[in-house]
Amino acid sequence: MKLTLKTALFSSIFLSVALLSGCSSDSSGRVTHTQFCKNKYDKAEELFKKEKYGRVIDKAEEIMSYCAGTGYLEQTSFLLAESHFNLENWIEARGEYGSFIANFPGSPFAESAEFKKAICSFNMEFRVSRDEANTTVAMKDFERYLSNHPDTPLRDSINYYYGLLVERIAEKEFQTARLYLRMDKPQAAVIYFKEFLETYQQSKRRKEALFLTSQAYTDLDQFEAAREYLNMAKLELKDDDKDGHKLLKKTEKKIAKAEEKFEKRMKKDSEKKRILKEEREMLN
Repeated sequence: MKLTLKTALFSSIFLSVALLSGCSSDSSGRVTHTQFCKNKYDKAEELFKKEKYGRVIDKAEEIMSYCAGTGYLEQTSFLLAESHFNLENWIEARGEYGSFIANFPGSPFAESAEFKKAICSFNMEFRVSRDEANTTVAMKDFERYLSNHPDTPLRDSINYYYGLLVERIAEKEFQTARLYLRMDKPQAAVIYFKEFLETYQQSKRRKEALFLTSQAYTDLDQFEAAREYLNMAKLELKDDDKDGHKLLKKTEKKIAKAEEKFEKRMKKDSEKKRILKEEREMLN
């Protein structure tokens, strides 16, 4: 362990001395600090073209550490971010793009970096069962990009990604509502489904949410409301949606059966109340 540390320390000192000694230029033809950094960058760029991104990262980090003031930090910083991006190291890439934007806001690569930063956020881990923090971060990144570049030719792409992010949040809300229904809490399910339907009108889950809202109202013995949402689902069914029409008929029968049971129960309860009333009158 001690030998390894000594070797690493010696290598670091040797590299520093080599860099410092190369900062001067004289008739002996020694490589200047700037030329040394250029050579390093050219090598990193060559590796990048060969798609050896892991090695590019090592080279780029070395340049970032030793080549301040040589004019190669801007290109190197972007190359570092691009390498992480191509390796799908989304968290690292987003951080490097963020640093690049902060340090070189006037760079011709700044707009591209800002767009790819948002793409990194989009690609970071997302699970419906977890907090949607990453989704929110990605939405803000895309919003910031559009605010800074309103005339971007990438607007259609951004709208596409943003729509997918909205659908992620919609899916989480949908799953919450459905969970309440499965937990036999139809009142809570109705509240969440109605909020979902109002907020995410273009969601791919909309038709399913309408059917489930109808089911929740049926469980609450509110048959008029159940049929109202079922009719809304019916209007959105396409003629060739065989599964949808099959579910429609099944749900109609379920509502009718539930309503029949409800009326029988009400009639039975009414009869019990009548008998109890008569018994009280006889006792009096």
